[in-house]
Formats: sequence, C-alpha cells, structure tokens
Amino acid sequence: MSAFSEAALERKLSELSNSQQSVQTLSLWLIHHRKHSALIVSVWERELRKAIFMGAQFEMQEVNLEKTNTGDYDLIAKASESDWFIVFQAKPNRKLTFLYLANDVIQNSKRKGPEFTKDFAPVIVEAFKHVSSESDESCKKHLGRVLSIWEERSVYENDVLEQLRQALYGDRKVRKRTYEQIKVDENNCSPRSSPTDPPQTTDLIRALQELENAASGDAAVHQRIASLPLEVQDVSLLDRITDKESGEQLSKMVDDACMLLADYNGRLAAEIDDRKQLTRMLSDFLRCQKEFLAEKEHKLEVRNILF
Repeated sequence: MSAFSEAALERKLSELSNSQQSVQTLSLWLIHHRKHSALIVSVWERELRKAIFMGAQFEMQEVNLEKTNTGDYDLIAKASESDWFIVFQAKPNRKLTFLYLANDVIQNSKRKGPEFTKDFAPVIVEAFKHVSSESDESCKKHLGRVLSIWEERSVYENDVLEQLRQALYGDRKVRKRTYEQIKVDENNCSPRSSPTDPPQTTDLIRALQELENAASGDAAVHQRIASLPLEVQDVSLLDRITDKESGEQLSKMVDDACMLLADYNGRLAAEIDDRKQLTRMLSDFLRCQKEFLAEKEHKLEVRNILF
C-alpha cells in the first residue's frame, strides 16, 4: 500500500475513472489511510469543484481549442483577444464519479470507524447541490440512487438526509408534462396512471447481463478467500509470534486479507443493491404489461360486441 501524501491523493483523484474497479481501488486506499480523513475530505471537495485556468499574452486566434486535450473538462469561459483566459470545468459525469467514491468510502469505512462519515457530513450536502445543479436528468437519477441507499441504510441522520433530498429534488413541485411526453408514456405502457414509470426492455436486459458477473459468482475471489492462511483466521496462533519480524509478516498478511475481504464485501453490497433495483424493475415491468394486456383485452371485447 503506497504512502499517503496530499500530492499522491491529488494524483489518484486525477486518475480516477467511473469504472467500479477504479472507484473501489481508490476507496480502499483512502480507508487504509483513514487517519488522514479530514485532509482527504478537504482535498476531495476541492478537486470536485476544480476548474482549470489557462492564459497567455498572445492573441486568442493562435490557440486551436479543438486540439486542446481537456479530457473530462468542458470549456466554460474565454476573454478578449488582447488579454485572454480559458476556464475548463469538470463535466457532470466526472463529478458524479467523485460522489460514487464518497459513497464507497463512507459505507465501507463504517466497520473501521466513523471518521469519514463524520468528516463528509459538513460538505456532502453542498457537494450534492453543486453536482445536481450542473447535471442532466440521467446524472440526477444516479444521484437519487445514491441517496436512496443512504436512506435505506441510515448512513446519516434524518436532518442531513432531508437536506440532501432538498438539494437534489428542490421543493418537489410536480412538473407539468407536455402533450408529447404523455403520448410517449401511453405508447410505452397502459394509458392508466401508474405509481412509477416502467423500465424499458433494454434496461432490463442490461441489468440482467450486469448480474452475470456479480460478486457472488466470482469463483476466483472465493478461492482466494478460502486459501487465506490460518494465521489470519485463528487468534490462538498469535502465540507463534516470537520476534518483530514475524509480527510484521503477520501484520502484512492481516492487512492483505482485510483488503481482500473489504473489497469483496463492497462488491457484495453493490450486488445486493443491484438485485433490489432489478426486483423493482421487474415488478414495475410486469405490472405495466398486465395493465397493457387488460386494456387490449377490454378493447377486444368491446370490438366483438360492436361487430
């Protein structure tokens, strides 16, 4: 496990991607260095809001913006030709990844101590508000899922959860739909009103495919866990420690085992959430199809009576 420093943390955050492996790997590193939790949260918040400023004394037309490698950043400002500057701001999807990281750290660090839950509390509401204000509906749905998990698991007190709901959903006013939106809904499902919008078939297929590689079916990890040495399982073997070197060796084995188990537990928790979500999706889909079938049968009966 590499040593902690603010520069190392900044580098790792800059290399963070939205893949599950990237988020979990960095999360485990942060949890390992949880004694620096206050600094970690401070740097996390700073990098979340980070903007890149570029400037020069030559004219604007000499800069080819199309060739500027900005990665996960969007151009949001530029000045006059005589004294110009450019500002790049992180895209909503990248900021969403930062919240995924916070979610993973907060949940998987609770077994070791309350440091991260406590240190994230003063900044998480404003972070939610910041990301939500710049996100499209797709990103907001992902934010809503994170919030739902925190509500289900009581990660924070009700007052903090309510502030998060307010940051994400505002005053919860019901938006009026256009006629075109209503017609689209009618084509997707029964014209009768329903408590939730049904999932599309493609969404169901994708959710089922993702579960094919779920943690519970990872035979390689199962074998690694089953092969853990007895020294990390049986406390009575601590008596075999006779010197500092053997103690350090055992400490390293325990750390490696904890990393493996923490990673697997995090994947299992994510799988449980995915399966719950899939159950809700299937329930909504079946309800929709039953309503649609009943509507068609009713129309057929009316047609038979009339003709």
